[in-house]
Amino acid sequence: MTDKRFEELVAEAFELIPQRFREAMKNVELFVEAAPPPEMLADLGIEPPDTLYGLYEGTPLTERDWSQTVEFPDRVTIFRNPILEDAENENDVVRAVCETVIHEFGHHFGLSEEEIDEAEAIWAKEFDGDDD
Repeated sequence: MTDKRFEELVAEAFELIPQRFREAMKNVELFVEAAPPPEMLADLGIEPPDTLYGLYEGTPLTERDWSQTVEFPDRVTIFRNPILEDAENENDVVRAVCETVIHEFGHHFGLSEEEIDEAEAIWAKEFDGDDD
């Protein structure tokens, strides 16, 4: 898969986030990088063969003071190589990218891991075409 195609998938995944949430994402930038640096993995306590598909860096909306001004944008980074290494086909890539985008923006909104898991499950149900 080309870098361009991967970035297109990330953009498509972002568009799957409901409009009302996308509108609330002020001052957040979305990046695609090849892989997390080894120092980042070490700082996060992630040891091989484990890796990272994405990372949110910033202050979640739920932790901001109403008077707080943000000088730098929050940052969501999607790491291409780990996703591509784990995927068997483009459908796997799409699934991993979408789940990662949902997960990292969930952190931006201050959702708990359980709430993020629920959002991912709702998305997966729609993705798989399961109407139960």
